[in-house]
Amino acid sequence: MSLTREQYDSIMFEYSRIRLSNSREMARRRAEVQKKIPSYDDAARTIVGSGVELLRKSLGSGTSFDRESFVLEEKKAEAVQHKLLADNGFDVHYLDPIYTCPYCHDTGYVGNEKCRCFRAKEITLLYHQSRIQELAEAENFETLSRKWYKGEDLTNFVRAEEASRTFVRQFGRLYQNLFFYGNVGTGKSFLSICIAHEILQQGHSVIYFSAAELFGRLSALAFDRNHREDLIRLQNDLYTCDLLIIDDLGTEGTNSFVVSQLFALINERHLSSHPTIISSNLSMKDLSSAYTERISSRILSYYGIYKLTGVDIRIQKRYGSN
Repeated sequence: MSLTREQYDSIMFEYSRIRLSNSREMARRRAEVQKKIPSYDDAARTIVGSGVELLRKSLGSGTSFDRESFVLEEKKAEAVQHKLLADNGFDVHYLDPIYTCPYCHDTGYVGNEKCRCFRAKEITLLYHQSRIQELAEAENFETLSRKWYKGEDLTNFVRAEEASRTFVRQFGRLYQNLFFYGNVGTGKSFLSICIAHEILQQGHSVIYFSAAELFGRLSALAFDRNHREDLIRLQNDLYTCDLLIIDDLGTEGTNSFVVSQLFALINERHLSSHPTIISSNLSMKDLSSAYTERISSRILSYYGIYKLTGVDIRIQKRYGSN
């Protein structure tokens, strides 16, 4: 499964739109600064004048261009510009180039390789991940509330929430995995969506599947010889995406195929240090019974384990309990 030409063009069009938007914002900022600080461009003209003078001298004397002196003059002029900006209430980097993605500068590519932001857009199209972005509009850290928890239930939730926020802050710098388990409706999926939203905002690729949907898709491809390449592509994306989230593990109907695929996912992603989040209604004991000791031991070894307890929040909301 790969992008169609139409899908590829839609991604590249989006990059064009981003560059145009940033270019317009840059022009607006320049006009704002020029209006408030008429002398700002004098420093830039000084750089050009210095460069011309140094070039003239090098041509007249037959010596090489004094790049070191030019760089020194350039830094002096930049310092003057930064001071002018700061003295007039602007951030010193206010006129720095604007890029939504600092890695590819909104081109989609770093050299000949697809940028991670391109991969994120690609995965969204290939696996219909836009739904997680829609969910995150309502379920995110901004809308998080602890009012549905009391006592030990609250303690458990706060612990899981803090782990989730830490996960986001350290993402890309520290390899870690999370396993949320406990009663139905206690916030496991909610926290997973909160995390997904933040990681997507950082430009990373996220694949989010319910366990039933994930293993159903893998099974359909695995037992159809005409989709061998699609299976390989999906497995590769599952192994290498920046973040994989498997929701509601245990609802998919466990069998030997599911067990082998789950083990491969956990193991391959751990070996390559790609973070994974799993949520389940199963207890740790039930997890071991359903998926073998080999899988449960890896989860216990590789994942931060967080139990959530309490009354189903959906029921509380329905009946107005608080």
